[in-house]
Amino acid sequence: MYDYNQKPDLNITPMVDIMLVLLAILMITAPVIEFEEPVNLPNGSKSRQLQDVKKISILITKDREIIIGKNKYKLKNFADSFILYANNKNKDTPIHIRADKSLIYDDVIFVLKTVKEAGFFKVSLITDG
Repeated sequence: MYDYNQKPDLNITPMVDIMLVLLAILMITAPVIEFEEPVNLPNGSKSRQLQDVKKISILITKDREIIIGKNKYKLKNFADSFILYANNKNKDTPIHIRADKSLIYDDVIFVLKTVKEAGFFKVSLITDG
């Protein structure tokens, strides 16, 4: 007969076994799961030759003089002079700006702003080192 005063034993061994199996599966599969961000890459062809792209190099000296090729401009006259210089240039031409490290930040930003206002959007600030 059954004794109603006896407390039943709770057997949790099967539950612990299932938890350990699930933990092992999780530990094995977690490093394999990778997040993938879709990136739209440009299409290229291996048969096309690399074109020599003409660029415009702008050098700002410590004396606040701007040199573009063989032309020299003073900083205060640069905006008007560059607009005239850029009239017959292709606006997709990359522009590289180099500046002396002793210049103040505003001088470099003025040149950058002038180049952007002239319609060029491929502008890079070049640093050494």
